[in-house]
Amino acid sequence: MPSQEARLDERVSPEELLRFLRDPRSYPHHPERVDFLQTHASYVFLVPPYVYKVKKPVNFGFLDYSTLEKRKYFCEREVALNRELCAEAYLDVIGIVRENGSWRFAREGRPLEYAVRMVELPDEFFAKRLLSEGRFGEPELERVAERLAAFYEGQRPNESILEWGRIDKLRITSDENFAQTEGDIGKTIDRTTWETLRFFTEEFYRQRAPLFERRVRNGWIKDGHGDLHLEHIHISPQGLCIYDRIEFNDRFRYVDVASDAAFLAMDLAFQGRLDLGRYFLDRMARRLNDPEMLELTDFYCCQRAYVRGKVESMTARDPLVPQPAQEECRRRARRYFALGLRYATVGSRPAILAIMGRVGAGKTTLATGLARAFSWNHLSSDRLRKELAGLPAGERPGEEVRSWLYSPEFSKKTYGELLRRTLDSLRTSASCVLDATFSSREERSKLQEICSQTGASLLFLEAQADDSVRKTRLSAREKEPGTVSDARLENFALLDDRYEPPAELSDKELVAIRSDRGPEEVLSEVLRALALRKASALP
Repeated sequence: MPSQEARLDERVSPEELLRFLRDPRSYPHHPERVDFLQTHASYVFLVPPYVYKVKKPVNFGFLDYSTLEKRKYFCEREVALNRELCAEAYLDVIGIVRENGSWRFAREGRPLEYAVRMVELPDEFFAKRLLSEGRFGEPELERVAERLAAFYEGQRPNESILEWGRIDKLRITSDENFAQTEGDIGKTIDRTTWETLRFFTEEFYRQRAPLFERRVRNGWIKDGHGDLHLEHIHISPQGLCIYDRIEFNDRFRYVDVASDAAFLAMDLAFQGRLDLGRYFLDRMARRLNDPEMLELTDFYCCQRAYVRGKVESMTARDPLVPQPAQEECRRRARRYFALGLRYATVGSRPAILAIMGRVGAGKTTLATGLARAFSWNHLSSDRLRKELAGLPAGERPGEEVRSWLYSPEFSKKTYGELLRRTLDSLRTSASCVLDATFSSREERSKLQEICSQTGASLLFLEAQADDSVRKTRLSAREKEPGTVSDARLENFALLDDRYEPPAELSDKELVAIRSDRGPEEVLSEVLRALALRKASALP
């Protein structure tokens, strides 16, 4: 029968435990300071030369640390699993007891809590920091790929693990992700993005079912890392440590090698290095002699970005997380969801979405929505024209000025500058949305040449609306102050006559969009169309 003291210990508040763990005097080696971090599931205490990690008493369904017995088991499991890729860092599991009102770390007695004890790795060699300093690139990724390939190849096929590559098993995780983020709609993710990503996931399962079965049959489902991002890679001239392998749920580790590698590629993209993400995936495919994995990596990058968005959203809901940190988590969550949307619709290559169409078709409204959804630059020919002429964007000049502002010579200058800025963006691997009529085949051809030279993907989206709708919109501009476009109803026939329909573009190069409905409905349809194309297309 436990003592009254033990029963009271079991009801100690998180605040009381944190006071103990944040006090330098609590630790046997008496560190000078305690640096405190937390995630949605753990408290982490940096006490040089060690790190102590305590699991929160939480149950998220996919992760259950709700009892002391479970927290002990998962602490021990964490140490055992991580010694395979980072043996030098994981030391042991130590209990935390309370006796006569005093807390201490102890290997005897009745523990109230448990902590994983690790060696603190030198901060200067964490991959995320190295990347920010320009010291993490292709040579370092080559070392990571070599280590991971050897890790995967050292495993024998296991039927209980291979099963987790089947679609019915994959759906357990993806369905859980969407269910657990539905309450975040309007906070960290908008409904259009949530619905698009869910549609893409289901469509990919449907269209690529034979591919998933082939991956299982060929033995590519391994006991992987499960949480492979930059903060979990420590790489120095002397060694490589890949740590924090998932212990709390085996199905998160039992994944296709494409899924494991995609996590790191996605994280590199999140840090602004889509190019390094693509390089890493290519090197993994080559080292494993598995070119087929590249057919899955955009899908898995999307799933990984979604998981990170979910985790950040969960952390933002934790009442013990300070308000400023909660807001930062929400900001990161929105970025992760936007990145997931990118993978689900246009993929990982630098991309240009060129919104074209006749006057009054709704190009700018659609382009604005897409730029916001992807967090991309929005290059508008209307704004650029005014900028080049030194005119205020929201003021319509007189007829005399408009006569030269819209002359063939000045239009050529405007499109030339639009293409130049597009090229500048692509040279820095930045994608963007172009908002212009692209009324001539010559203008479209020049844009195609630029994208071909830089290896960027290009898709024209032609906004289409009935003449009556377009005329109504042009008439309404007379009463809308600040409208950038100078086109009005009086210009309708002239501008339509100048428009060359994009008959030269194939279905792979052009998507026609009915834009005579509400902006959100049109945006949703466009994203859904892009997701459908992505689910059915080979890389």
